[in-house]
Amino acid sequence: MSITKKSILLIFLVLFIDQAAKIYVKLHFTIGDHVDIFSWFQIYFIENNGMAFGMEILSKLFLTLFRIVAVVLLAFYIRNLIRKNFKTGFILTVSLVLAGAAGNIIDCLFYGVLFSESSFASVASFLPDGGGYAPMFYGKVVDMLYFPLIRSAEGQTLFFSPIFNIADSAISVAVVVILLFYRKELNESLESKKDKNVEPIE
Repeated sequence: MSITKKSILLIFLVLFIDQAAKIYVKLHFTIGDHVDIFSWFQIYFIENNGMAFGMEILSKLFLTLFRIVAVVLLAFYIRNLIRKNFKTGFILTVSLVLAGAAGNIIDCLFYGVLFSESSFASVASFLPDGGGYAPMFYGKVVDMLYFPLIRSAEGQTLFFSPIFNIADSAISVAVVVILLFYRKELNESLESKKDKNVEPIE
């Protein structure tokens, strides 16, 4: 299988898993509803307007447009990496970043149109009669992965408190892998190409 096909397959696999998890939680959980998987891991449904791990910077429309531009640039970047025969592992890791960014874009673009509002009292419905809870570009990102690894005697989470999703995980894991194993490739891919064949002017 060519590296192009591997990259596309990985992106679509991550998108499928991410969206399947989000849609299931959206249609079966109320806001704040949670299920204990282990003592240190819960499925805990929240939504956010911001970037990864619930951060909010600038306006919602700006964030959505920023994500779209980032995904387009990443797609061109990956195409360049493939053309220049960079390591397969590096290309697939960058593809993970693209998949994660695209996963959250889908929420922002379409969830407001496709679903009714989730609340603490009611579960959302798909394609509600009265229309969705927000216009296109203004959907909320669904988060559900919660790892309260260390808690106080009172049950308060001391570490790790962010609630995130599979798309966020793909981005975070990819960034860590790049920093640990592919810094050289990253630097090489970002360097400006120098024309070594230019004759000096006499």
